[in-house]
Amino acid sequence: MAVVDSRTSTRPASVPRAKTAPGKLPGLAMAAAGVALAWGTHRLVPAVPMLTAAVVLGIAAAHLPGVRTRVRGVGKPGLTLAGKRLMRVGIVLLGLKLSLDDVLGLGWATVAMVVAVVAATFFGTLWLGRRLGLRGDQPLLIATGYSICGASAIGAVSEVSGSDEEDVATSVALVTLCGTLAIAVLPLLHHPLGLGDVAFGRWVGASVHDVGQVVATAQTAGPAALGEAVLVKLMRVALLAPLVAAVAMAVRQRRAAAGAPAEGKRPALVPLFVLGFLAMVALRTTGWLPGGALDAAAHTQELLLAAALFGLGSAVHLPSLVRTGGRVAALGLCSWAVVAGVSYGGVLLTT
Repeated sequence: MAVVDSRTSTRPASVPRAKTAPGKLPGLAMAAAGVALAWGTHRLVPAVPMLTAAVVLGIAAAHLPGVRTRVRGVGKPGLTLAGKRLMRVGIVLLGLKLSLDDVLGLGWATVAMVVAVVAATFFGTLWLGRRLGLRGDQPLLIATGYSICGASAIGAVSEVSGSDEEDVATSVALVTLCGTLAIAVLPLLHHPLGLGDVAFGRWVGASVHDVGQVVATAQTAGPAALGEAVLVKLMRVALLAPLVAAVAMAVRQRRAAAGAPAEGKRPALVPLFVLGFLAMVALRTTGWLPGGALDAAAHTQELLLAAALFGLGSAVHLPSLVRTGGRVAALGLCSWAVVAGVSYGGVLLTT
């Protein structure tokens, strides 16, 4: 009897270990399905960027009866992996869209304008979020998303700040919503604001959050506007590296001041994926990569970010969002007004 008891007592401990490896597969399969649906949505409605569709589908999956139990249960490990690891790889590949020649081609006045827009939006949003009493890292994440490049920037900063998953998901949902609204709202303001096509493109690039949303918004004014919008937007993306490094340094100092325990992981001053991003920028600058390789990398990067954003969207819990919805919405609208207003003024001064 004693032998039988010892065997039965050891079985439960061995079963979970056998299942840990494939435990991420269901969630990764869900993310892949979400990417396929997002791609199909973009093909049917080209005005909806694939990355925006991925976030929305992730949120929907987390709340649909019959699906949400699997998303929040067996699918959670894989979806969390997609939201973190695949996001890092996607951000590294994002560096291949930018070269130093592109940045210098904008002119120093435009570069200074972009830096001013990013700084005003980031610090203004961070200050207002603290004043509104938003919890945890929500002010930091929302400020990052609005000032740099939407959900990709939120994912990058959350990696070094160790942010709560729910804070990340809420911030991604908010910045995606406002970026999606910009696709419809900004083209209506093109002529009433007295902007030419080039100036409109620069305004879009300086004020809209996600790269895909920038493309969807700027293409309504033609190829000249689209080209300027993408260049200005990628200049904002280039500021992701110094911002992440600054956040990592602040986290280090905060933990040291608080006397963090030794087992607490010390964040790298410059995370590996940020170094990878900078390495890809340098590689693109050399001109060694053929157009086919850059196109393949761009498609891969979009697929990886779509899977990551589906995973982040699946972590959104709307009832929790509603409880702080008034303050979150107020911060989002104010931040949107700041980035649109400051960038509009900057475009008028530099065009």
